[in-house]
Amino acid sequence: MPIDRSVIRVKAMLIAPNAEGTAHAVSLNAPTTENPAGYHRLIGGGVEFGETHEAAIRREVDEELSAAIRDLRFLGSIENIFQVDGVIGHEVVFVYTGRLDPEPALRGATLTESDGSVVPVVWRPLADDDEQLPVYPDGALRLLAATPEEARA
Repeated sequence: MPIDRSVIRVKAMLIAPNAEGTAHAVSLNAPTTENPAGYHRLIGGGVEFGETHEAAIRREVDEELSAAIRDLRFLGSIENIFQVDGVIGHEVVFVYTGRLDPEPALRGATLTESDGSVVPVVWRPLADDDEQLPVYPDGALRLLAATPEEARA
């Protein structure tokens, strides 16, 4: 079933650093009109009616990756207005950080979306100035950068 982009959606997403703190797990998504080479997206998804955003991120990680989250911390929220294949979308995203347990493999990892589609999971450098693909939601990594170093460990 296609996503209804005519409503504002509420999401919970995770910046999931590896044990070394050098990279974070993201999904690798198919090309779109706006991103012909594809794009990266943080792990996570929709908050269900009656569910807190913290419960949603824990559920989404369990459903998508069969993993738990250690050291979960809320970083902040982002209003994300975007386009996918020319269709505008609008969401409010609650952004968290925490470590995945177990961590996805370095190569060949996947996650399963709610519609059953399987999407590759890759490790994106946290220092991503040379990265060619954008990561969404835009601005989420700035929330992590604004967190004091000792709080990120």
